[in-house]
Amino acid sequence: MVVTMASLRTKKTSVYWWACFTNIHGQKIQRSTGVKNTGKSKERNEALRIACEYEEVAKKHKSAKQVRKVIEEMHQQLTGQELPSTTLRAYVQQWLAQKEHETKDRTLVFYEGTTRKFLEFLGDTADQDIIQISKGDIDRFRAQQIGERKLAPKTVNHDIKCIKMLFKAARKDGFISEDVSEHVNLVKEGKNRAARSVFTMDQIRTIIDHADPEWRSMTLFGVYTGQRLGDIASLTWSQIFLEKKEIRLTTAKTGKRLVIPMAETLAKHLFSLSSSDDPAAPVHPRAAQIMSRNGRSGLLSNQFAALLAAVGLREKKAHRKTGEGRGQGRDASGFSFHSLRHTSNSLLKEAGTPDAAIQALIGHDDRDISDHYTHIGRDALNKAAAAFPII
Repeated sequence: MVVTMASLRTKKTSVYWWACFTNIHGQKIQRSTGVKNTGKSKERNEALRIACEYEEVAKKHKSAKQVRKVIEEMHQQLTGQELPSTTLRAYVQQWLAQKEHETKDRTLVFYEGTTRKFLEFLGDTADQDIIQISKGDIDRFRAQQIGERKLAPKTVNHDIKCIKMLFKAARKDGFISEDVSEHVNLVKEGKNRAARSVFTMDQIRTIIDHADPEWRSMTLFGVYTGQRLGDIASLTWSQIFLEKKEIRLTTAKTGKRLVIPMAETLAKHLFSLSSSDDPAAPVHPRAAQIMSRNGRSGLLSNQFAALLAAVGLREKKAHRKTGEGRGQGRDASGFSFHSLRHTSNSLLKEAGTPDAAIQALIGHDDRDISDHYTHIGRDALNKAAAAFPII
């Protein structure tokens, strides 16, 4: 008989009894028993029995198969049903199949990319039962993203949030009794971020002079609308209203609907293009094809980075296939296509355009700020567009 000192506790955030026990290394562990705290002694005794079994398993060198067997037996005693099982790799495929009908294509591509990275990191461990995956596995994945791959904290946090969604779903589907990702912390992004890079007008003219026609057009859109690369690449002629001199779009990242008056330079540029009789035809065919094929703007971002390098605005780097749009790390100059968004914002500020009009024209990631700017009138937007300098 194994002598245990397991105990029970309650939590304000849970309706279940929680087991408190110690493992073979002397570490104190808390885990839900799955038994509701109804105030009755019967449930309390059952919860204590489970807590003792938890500790018995934790204090012995048991194989993963033995641990699984104990958990299966306890689950069957509690629910009267067998505990379903699946490998992490198999569940990822199941989860992605569910998400295919619930999310936008671009979001699904992100989920696919993140889970692929996680599976590759785990290697053979991904082919074990999902119940064997630990918080430590996710912590180590997070550390690798920060350390070896040198990804930005914001990017790492996006990946971790995706992993958290995966394990939360696995718990709802009954494959795990405890969500090991629940207590994985996000990376601190820091308050003192690097200054955002803004192009000068001379630098923009240099880019336009050296760009091919499509990249010249996309650069002008970047400056005069402040929109993200993916949204500009995906524009169709149905969103361009030449007579009204306005562009209408719904941003892919935030789902915001924007009506953007055309600055004079952008309007002249669009009138010079040969518009298609098909409203669904893309304004930038080559870029749209890449977005349609890849579902993300990573390749386009790399192409623009190469253009910047060609005109001396970025460091030239040896070609290295990473499979990720940002896999090469950030350039010391800080310049990217997104810099055009910051430039657009800066140009309007320099022209004395009110912040409210700037945010309404360009859009904003902060919902509270965006809601505050909902009632900006068309005249204010037209004045904002007219404030852009001519290139």
